[in-house]
Amino acid sequence: MFSLVFSYFAPGYREMMELNYKTFGHGEPVIILHGLFGMLDNWQQFARELANDFSVFIIDQRNHGKSPHSDAFNYEVMAEDLFHFMESHFMFEAFVLGHSMGGKTAMQMALMEPDMVQKLIVVDIAPKPYPPGHIEIMQALSSVSIGTAESRSDVNQALKKYIPQKGVRQFLMKNLTREKGGGYRWKMNLDVIMQHYDKILDFNPMAYPFENPALFVRGGKSEYIQDGDYTLIREQFLEARVETIPHAGHWVHVDAYQELLDMTRDFFNEI
Repeated sequence: MFSLVFSYFAPGYREMMELNYKTFGHGEPVIILHGLFGMLDNWQQFARELANDFSVFIIDQRNHGKSPHSDAFNYEVMAEDLFHFMESHFMFEAFVLGHSMGGKTAMQMALMEPDMVQKLIVVDIAPKPYPPGHIEIMQALSSVSIGTAESRSDVNQALKKYIPQKGVRQFLMKNLTREKGGGYRWKMNLDVIMQHYDKILDFNPMAYPFENPALFVRGGKSEYIQDGDYTLIREQFLEARVETIPHAGHWVHVDAYQELLDMTRDFFNEI
């Protein structure tokens, strides 16, 4: 007697991409996915704290950090990456947390492979398309002659012409890596990110909703999740609840680190 379990990702699905990752702790697995232009290092301290209760995996998504570059870049292939990552690490299910772009990857995975996502946390993003909001950042990044830059200070000054916010520049400059022959390069695949930016803004609902527990964390000073999105969220995620951290912006894990950590730990530990 056996049951046949259908997998959205049938044998022979697209490229098997080996993602860069770090892991901390022991216990039930938690996977954390960063946002656009980010990398796993953005969540490292958060992961170390959460590792007191769980086995935590932080991942560089494709075209980011130290993970491979690819011309394919959309939520379906990033969910495939996560599916392959879990299979290759013998995870039959996991708690998944994603921020912004990573939140959409997490939602896509939960909708495609609900049996593999035990609980879901989505940080400051909704299951809907968004208008362009990173055009100036991409223009700034592509305008910098990083190949001939002599120091990080040179890159910072070049970005400052377009991006006055110091915190944003510091976040973006985490993507810098020095070349052996001199100069720098971006760790992220900027050309492909720009080429497929419309796919990152988009999100397509699935035919069947996710029925496991889901928590959407909203930054009170962010406009990414609107009051009118609550109905949309609960149409796709039947057991979802939405919590707002009033003083946080879009980077909830920076603005409200401890609140998000406590909320995450409590939600994943709930029976």
